[in-house]
Amino acid sequence: MGNVAAALRERGCTVTGSDERVYPPMSDFLRARGIPLTEPYRAENLPNDAEIVVVGNAIKRGNPEVEAVLNRKLYYLSLPEVLKEFFLRGRHNLVVTGTHGKTTTSALLTWMLTVGELEPGYVIGGLPRNLGQGALFNDSKHFVIEGDEYDSAFFDKRSKFIHYLPELLVINNIEFDHADIFDDLAAVKLSFRRLVNIVPQNGMILLNGDDPNCVEVAQDCLAPIVKWVSRKIARSEFGMCPMTSHGSDFTLGETTFELPPLIGEFNVRNAAMAAAAARFYGLTPGSDPDRPHEFRRHRAPAGSARESAGRDGDRRFRTSSDGDS
Repeated sequence: MGNVAAALRERGCTVTGSDERVYPPMSDFLRARGIPLTEPYRAENLPNDAEIVVVGNAIKRGNPEVEAVLNRKLYYLSLPEVLKEFFLRGRHNLVVTGTHGKTTTSALLTWMLTVGELEPGYVIGGLPRNLGQGALFNDSKHFVIEGDEYDSAFFDKRSKFIHYLPELLVINNIEFDHADIFDDLAAVKLSFRRLVNIVPQNGMILLNGDDPNCVEVAQDCLAPIVKWVSRKIARSEFGMCPMTSHGSDFTLGETTFELPPLIGEFNVRNAAMAAAAARFYGLTPGSDPDRPHEFRRHRAPAGSARESAGRDGDRRFRTSSDGDS
């Protein structure tokens, strides 16, 4: 909520906010950007000229500001709806979902697109060290967003990710979770089916083919589907290599990737999904036998393919064209 409020302020909107209690560092972050905060919740906190009221998903009926919004018939939206209407519409949205691995996969994918010079915007449910922040709202055509299956607001019990207009959808895994809003695994899968159903035909779904729940929810989908499985199935293969105390290796098709700082099968699956998603947007693995572990930037001659780079420990990618995907 705070990052979105700051982004709207940067776009020239007048933004105010309230909470039961406001603490640093978020309170300092918002006030430094000219966003006044009030506490606790009170009907009089709502400006008389408010055009839109954004309601967080922790807010329930009985909250004095919610009751005032309803009584005054003000226009209100959930936070996912604000993201959709103000930041996601018209973009190439890469939505990363699943019970586990959303934050890691989103961070890896964002970094790949960043060093590939696609300069993506992003919203990640953590603070990736190499990105320096958990959200960036810019004018890029590409936007990576962590797709949470939790509900949107008290007035919209659909999962947040339903609002994120996915062009490319990653489904890492599906298990029963969030027992406070889902009755059982079938209810979780229904939410994912609804998400799969809105991926366009010129988009793509990347899913964990080893997870039967992921395969099930994508049945009858009209968008192209790539199932990545840990056994040999044509081009949709990824393989686990022996793991050591220093990291993990894996193969994706014919390419071997090394993850020196990351250990374990979950991290390998997360990285494989991120690499596959990056390929969809024109990033392809580079090859440098002298530096097999590095993600190093090279300046290519004008008019040739760009080679991208970054930090030690990441496989090198390059973007094959400057055009729109």
